[in-house]
Amino acid sequence: MDWKDKTFLVVGTGISGIAAVKLLAQKEANIILFDSNSKLDCDAVRKKFSDDLEMDFILGELPENVMDRVDIAVLSPGVPLDLPFVQKMQERNIPIWGEIELAYLCGKGKLIAITGTNGKTTTTALTGEIMKTYYDSVFVVGNIGLPYTEYALDTTEDSVTVAEVSSFQLETIHKFCPQVSAILNITPDHLNRHHTMECYVETKSFIAKNQTKDQVCVLNYEDAYLQKIAKEIPADVFWFSSEHILERGIWLEGEQIIYCDTERIPICTIHDMKLLGKHNYENVMAAIAIAMHAGVPIDCIRKAVKEFDAVEHRIEYVKEVNGVKYYNDSKGTNPDAAIKAVEAMVRPTVVIGGGYDKQSSYEEWIASFGNKVKCLVLLGETKEAIAKTAREAGFTNIIMTDSLKEAVMESSRQAKEGDAVLLSPACASWDMFKSYEERGKLFKQYVQEL
Repeated sequence: MDWKDKTFLVVGTGISGIAAVKLLAQKEANIILFDSNSKLDCDAVRKKFSDDLEMDFILGELPENVMDRVDIAVLSPGVPLDLPFVQKMQERNIPIWGEIELAYLCGKGKLIAITGTNGKTTTTALTGEIMKTYYDSVFVVGNIGLPYTEYALDTTEDSVTVAEVSSFQLETIHKFCPQVSAILNITPDHLNRHHTMECYVETKSFIAKNQTKDQVCVLNYEDAYLQKIAKEIPADVFWFSSEHILERGIWLEGEQIIYCDTERIPICTIHDMKLLGKHNYENVMAAIAIAMHAGVPIDCIRKAVKEFDAVEHRIEYVKEVNGVKYYNDSKGTNPDAAIKAVEAMVRPTVVIGGGYDKQSSYEEWIASFGNKVKCLVLLGETKEAIAKTAREAGFTNIIMTDSLKEAVMESSRQAKEGDAVLLSPACASWDMFKSYEERGKLFKQYVQEL
């Protein structure tokens, strides 16, 4: 696509925005980089680019006369569509693209896209590992931490790109169309951005909106929201299930994973894999279904599944100290993910929770504690709201802290030999940390220091 005469407004100076600018520079487009944070260090941002890259750089307010020059706006995922300057661009009929739309239009080869409230990173990472056993050129990108735009121009017709895609990224797609897509599950999350569950569910479904019957969308049979929207998905729907035997699909039968499209094929047992918990069995089934429809031989799939380790920050074993096992689930950024982490614990557990307020409800998370969780250590913006919910549910062993380091120290005092300490915040990290990765790495550092 020739964009030499087009002017692109790239909004946001995070990793997605930086990667988008670099891609557009290679396409010789005219570039305006904008960030509403007027306190940003201009020199620090400019150092991320080569000295010969020509672009305008604007901080703070976006002047009206600048909008007059813009042909296409590329929004980073963290930029909501209801911001006034975005709405003004929409009123001017300026196309609003997301970073993944830009990358898709520049990329080549086979595209696999995976979304869902929980399990995206594990499923994307596993799918990538499976693809690497068979294909020579594989790119694992997206919300997993590697911008799609950074790698799009490196893809070829023989490449396979596996993309983890968030609802924020799906808001701004137009032509984005994977050959195989997957929606792993949908539970309440990001309602401060999407406002209603109806909007959130619809946004997740966008991953398949441009697909055809010749393409495949892998869905979770146990998810009520996905059952409702399945008939509206234009692709060939292929189900996975942890509770039901399916006529066509992939399911967990006892301890064995069975795949059936035209014939019944045993793939592996839950004891063949290193991942723990039913939610991870679902992630594995989704990855297997994706790989089968991407043409990967069964032997390659089995090998990758058996060798795959848990991803960093997702129920990640850190260390045993004085007979207490510590687990880092910093990627448990919503109550449903945190519930799954609690369910995966096999010891009496001290849970560290709390963080940025996404207007989530914590009742079901607290209810999942049962007799397993012995103490709840809280920090962050949501600690008072979570404590109130816990007390109303009859859970009173709560410790309030002001920092993650203090939370780790308090947890180590509460946990006895044979117990576990689980960082699974049920909240995003942005109140105290740059990202869930930073939170998880600090947790691991504090555990190592015990």
